[in-house]
Amino acid sequence: MSVPEPVLAIDAGNTRIKWGMRGDGGWLATGAVATLDHDALRAQWESVGPRPTVAIVSNVAGDAAGAGIASVLAAMAIRIRWHAASATCGDVINGYQQPGRLGPDRWAALIGARARHRGACVVANCGTATTIDALAPSGEFIGGVIAPGVELMRAALATRVPALQGNPGRFVFFPANTADAIASGAVYAAAGAIAGVARRLEEWTGTAPRIVLTGGAAVQVAPQLAGTVEIVEHLVLEGLVVAMAAA
Repeated sequence: MSVPEPVLAIDAGNTRIKWGMRGDGGWLATGAVATLDHDALRAQWESVGPRPTVAIVSNVAGDAAGAGIASVLAAMAIRIRWHAASATCGDVINGYQQPGRLGPDRWAALIGARARHRGACVVANCGTATTIDALAPSGEFIGGVIAPGVELMRAALATRVPALQGNPGRFVFFPANTADAIASGAVYAAAGAIAGVARRLEEWTGTAPRIVLTGGAAVQVAPQLAGTVEIVEHLVLEGLVVAMAAA
């Protein structure tokens, strides 16, 4: 991925804003802050160099997050490009019924996965929500599912059991207490959903897909999956940079 000048890629999610400064040699710096902590965001950006002249932003966190990011970038004289799903990007084809309604983070992750691999892929972002998208060998996004994220599932169940509040539990193969049972069930549920999409994609294409994971819970989910599994920490940010270069 050749980048002639530094580009600031920003992924504003429901919980955190993740960012990366990309240069021709790779990531120059990366970081994350709470979604609405724009003072911390500016402090992080001002601490690294060289300062980019342009940023590309995927925002699924709402208007307040977008306005805060835009304000910080304007104050730093960095031009902003808002990333949105389109009908195509390079050879990636958006098969959503209404292509523009696909989440920009999902679209960026698909673009990033395609830049890495040419075959069938299941692209799963294990964040606040778990999004699981199927990418055909042709580069066509043929559809995907959205499920609660691992932490969201665990927290939702724990709120119904007051004694478990403050006890997050841990993943074990065969849990022997309720906190571990909830934590393990959430991981198994996410892995099972990803495996289910992978199985259907294999039936559809005739070849076993690569499973590409990103997001905070990816390290928990990956060991519970069979086949070729890859964790890409900055997949959405990679896709944003590719999308900007393709424009």
